[in-house]
Amino acid sequence: MARVQVDTPAPEFVLEDWTGREVRPSDFKGSQNVVLVFNRGFS
Repeated sequence: MARVQVDTPAPEFVLEDWTGREVRPSDFKGSQNVVLVFNRGFS
């Protein structure tokens, strides 16, 4: 398993939010913190 160092910028990626809108980390750069939650067993 890869380990990430503290203060390492996240790579750019695209995910859908709960409304189906595409969201990228760069959408929040400099304005907000981003929290990712990975739920196992949900589809």
